[in-house]
Amino acid sequence: MGQRTKQDRLDAIREQIKALPAGPGLYFMKEPGDKVLYIGKAKNLRSRVASYFQPSSELITSRGPKIAEMVDKVTTVDFLETVTEVDAMLREARLIKDIRPPYNTDLIDSKTFPYLEITTRDDFPGVYITRKPRPKGSRLFGPFAGARDLRDVMVLLQKIFKFRTCNLDIAKDDPKRRFFRPCLLYSIKQCAAPCGAKIDRPEYRKIINDLIRFLKSKRSTVLRRLNKEMAEASAALEYERAGMLRDRIRLIERLDRRGTPEQDVQPEVFFTDPTEALVRLQSILNTPDPIRIIEGIDIANIGGAEAVGSLVKFIDGKPFKSGYRRFKIKTVKRIDDYAMIAEVVKRRYKYALAGEELWPDLVLIDGGLGHLHAAEAAFKEMNAPVPRIASIAKKEELIFLQETTKPLKLARNAPALKLLQYVRDEAHRFAQHYHHILRTKKMLGKNP
Repeated sequence: MGQRTKQDRLDAIREQIKALPAGPGLYFMKEPGDKVLYIGKAKNLRSRVASYFQPSSELITSRGPKIAEMVDKVTTVDFLETVTEVDAMLREARLIKDIRPPYNTDLIDSKTFPYLEITTRDDFPGVYITRKPRPKGSRLFGPFAGARDLRDVMVLLQKIFKFRTCNLDIAKDDPKRRFFRPCLLYSIKQCAAPCGAKIDRPEYRKIINDLIRFLKSKRSTVLRRLNKEMAEASAALEYERAGMLRDRIRLIERLDRRGTPEQDVQPEVFFTDPTEALVRLQSILNTPDPIRIIEGIDIANIGGAEAVGSLVKFIDGKPFKSGYRRFKIKTVKRIDDYAMIAEVVKRRYKYALAGEELWPDLVLIDGGLGHLHAAEAAFKEMNAPVPRIASIAKKEELIFLQETTKPLKLARNAPALKLLQYVRDEAHRFAQHYHHILRTKKMLGKNP
C-alpha cells in the first residue's frame, strides 16, 4: 500500500472514530469485505479506539507485533454500545466465541464466567460457585464478571445468611443427622449446620429464601445499614472497623457485576457427554453408520427486517465453532420462513455439492414438518443427494423425520432429545444473537 493510500485509510478511520461514543461498549476492527479482525471492549470507546491510530503510537512496543499487524489491515471500525462495562465484558466473550476473529486468541475457547448456584431441589440447599451448573434443580445467578470478587463476597454472604457450602448429601428424614459432628464453619457461626440437625428444614428454607430475595433485590437496605455503621465507626475513631465495613460495602456492590442466565448464555457450560445420545439417535434414524456430523439451521426475523439464517455444526455431539455460519437473507423480501430455509440450504450445501466440504450425517431444522419439507425440496432443486433431515418443534418438542407425517415424541429426559435440543437451541441462539446485532447496528459481515 502506497504512503498516500495508507494515509487516506488512516484519515478515514480517524473520521469514523469521531462518531464513536465516549461510553462503554465493544469495538470491531474490520478489513475490506466487512470481515471482523478483532473485537475489544472499552470503558470509553472513542478514547480506546483512537489509541490504536494515533500518529505517534508505538503499537509494536505497547501492544505487540500481532496487534500492529492487525491495525495495518483495518479499513473500518464499528461499535456496539452497552449499558455498563460488565455488559461489554460478557458480550465480548460471547461474540469472540461465535465470530472467532483471527486476532482474538484469549477468549475463543477457554474463557467462561462463573455462576452462583443454589441447589433449590435439595432438602437443605447448598450454595456454590461453579462454572458447571447442574442441568436442572438449581437457581442460578450470574454469570459474574469476576471469580475473585465472587469468592470474596461468598464468604461475606455466608457470614450473614449461614448457608451451607459443603457437598454432603443431607436428607431431612435421616435420623443419623442428630449424631453428626458439624465442621468448623458451625463453630465460627458461618453455617447453620443442617448436617448435624442444628436447624430444621423450614427454618433453613427461610435462610435460602432470604438469600435469594437479597440476590434479586437492589440490596439497598443492607447497604444503608452498613454505610451508617461505617460512618459511626469513623466518627468514633474506630478506623479499623470502618475500613472493614467499607470493604464489605464494596464486596456487596460487586454482586451487580453480573449478567443473567437468560441474556448472557454460555451453552458450552451446560454440555454433557453425548455418547449415549448419538447411539440412540442412530437407532431412531435407522442409519447403518454412526451419526457424527449434525448441522442445525434456524431463521431469525422480526417483521421481516434484517432476516438472518444461522447454521451450527456439531461433531461427535460437541459444538464445532469453526463450522458456524450466518447468512443475511438476500433473496426473500417477505416473511417466509420456508423460503428463507431454502435459501440457507442452497447457499450452504453448494460447497458440499462441489466437493469442497463434507456432507453432514443429519441436518436439523428448527420448526415443524413444513420446515423439514422446505429443506428437502431445496436439496432436490439443487440436484443434490438429500441427507437425513429432521425438524424439532418447540413447546411440545416433537421430532419430525423424512417419509413420515407422524411426529416422534421422546421422553423429556431422553439423551437423544437433549442432544437435538442442544443443537436446535444453539442454532436459535446464534441466529437471534446476530439478528439483534444487525438490528442494533448494521455490521459483522462474514457472509458465506
